[in-house]
Amino acid sequence: MKRLASVLVTVGFVLASCGGDDSSNADSSSAESTVLPSAAPSTDAPTTEPAAAEPISVIGEYASETYSDLAHWTCHPDTDDTCDDDTSVTLVNADGTTEVLPFAPVPDAPVDCFYLYPTSSEDQTFNSDLIAGREREVAFEQAARLSSVCRMFAPTYRSVTLAALFGLVPGDRATGWQMPYDDVVDAWKHYLANYNNGRGVILLGHSQGTGQLGRLLQNVIDPDPAQSDLIVSAILLGGSVAVPQEEAMGGDLTNIPVCTDAAEFGCVMTYATFRSTAPPPANSYFGRAARMGEPEVPGQEAACTNPAALGGGQGELISAFRTAEWAYTDGSGLTQITTPFVGFPGLLTGECVRRDSFHYLEVTVNGDPADARADDIRGDLSAEWGLHAVDWEVAALSILDVVDSQIAGWLGAR
Repeated sequence: MKRLASVLVTVGFVLASCGGDDSSNADSSSAESTVLPSAAPSTDAPTTEPAAAEPISVIGEYASETYSDLAHWTCHPDTDDTCDDDTSVTLVNADGTTEVLPFAPVPDAPVDCFYLYPTSSEDQTFNSDLIAGREREVAFEQAARLSSVCRMFAPTYRSVTLAALFGLVPGDRATGWQMPYDDVVDAWKHYLANYNNGRGVILLGHSQGTGQLGRLLQNVIDPDPAQSDLIVSAILLGGSVAVPQEEAMGGDLTNIPVCTDAAEFGCVMTYATFRSTAPPPANSYFGRAARMGEPEVPGQEAACTNPAALGGGQGELISAFRTAEWAYTDGSGLTQITTPFVGFPGLLTGECVRRDSFHYLEVTVNGDPADARADDIRGDLSAEWGLHAVDWEVAALSILDVVDSQIAGWLGAR
């Protein structure tokens, strides 16, 4: 058992339960909708400082017993954590030239991010504890770079573990999948009441994180105009957001649409990736509207948004993978890479395609054996999983480009 668990962690620590769960979508702890007015600054005492505005909360006062403790946040603006680390990327061009794109946290960024990592806990229990372990590494690989545009809040939640996902430990599935959602609602309410103060929010998730954020959006945020108005973007990768076929609105969410243009904000970006040479088989875990264990809904499909071409069609995906030997065909050029991440302009293109009952981001690798850089990428797990392990990495910088535009649009509309 230990050997199997070790192999699973090595090749698939970003795996999850198809971005969803098999428990009820009923919200167990919905947020209130009371807006507290801010105090007006004094205007009749020019020799004194204006009175400070009271914090604005769209849910009123709320203090979580768990998330009042900063030790239960994987990333938080008030701690020195993995989301403060260097996430610079070296772009390796087809002609062999390189360019370094530096990324560093911006403490006074104008908006916030709220990130949920995928299944990554190595705990040998059905649910993880509230102390981040491998979750920190995953947060660094997926979300930390966005600390260059937002304050990063990443609660450590009692996720379903890798061992539970692959049936290596016993546990009640209904309780096991409800527990992380309850944590997420608790963390979200604590964030809104104590840190948000009317700031825009970018929701970030992958796989299990996407499943939990999808429920939070559906049950708590989307029905509440005060909360949905805060959403700059919701980036939900490696899971499923159901919409009516070929439509951008409806399905899982009533008021928050799917993004169709980089100039839009307050919308959802979502996809699951498969190679152009290996489309999803009939038993694939991703690319369907229904979550695992749930029946298909006639007339619905999984939403798919290509961050390199939100309006449709094919576009170049700018990647950011962890620097490793495979970045070069023979490894000879790796010595010139000093950044923790590496990307390959022109190597990957993506397009949202419909095939059979699936709707997914098809990734084409444009390798050239004549150049020294990699001719392919890594991230394959099995035919059913596709490129799930690198959903985030294949388009990391393309996503960041869209987010920059969305932040500008949201701020401009205030």
